[in-house]
Amino acid sequence: MGEWQTAINSYQDLTVWQRAMDLAVECYALTKEFPKEEIYGLVSQIRRASVSIAANIAEGYGREATGAYVHHLKIAQGSLKELETHLILSTRVGIVAVERIEAALSLGDEIGRMLRSLIRRLQDERHGHES
Repeated sequence: MGEWQTAINSYQDLTVWQRAMDLAVECYALTKEFPKEEIYGLVSQIRRASVSIAANIAEGYGREATGAYVHHLKIAQGSLKELETHLILSTRVGIVAVERIEAALSLGDEIGRMLRSLIRRLQDERHGHES
């Protein structure tokens, strides 16, 4: 049913990590179209936040304790919200058309749902094993 019920040998096997990597690639492509004067502004912020999502999923997976894993997944959620904010701002200041960020926002929504589901599952498993 979920990704936790299949053989997961590495964080690279996690669908949520794979989709987060897709989002980072999309954000790099998107920001290539931004004006050069934004290289240290929104370009840098968007790229950093998008990479942080996948990186925190991977880092959390590598932790031995479930609590540390959940903590990193929550950091990934925060980076996702930060990324969405930067993308929306880039449209509001006229750097990019709304239509151009729709794919990234849609992928972000999907990743957000996956993160919430994975966090719930890990927390349920942790609490279930403590009783």
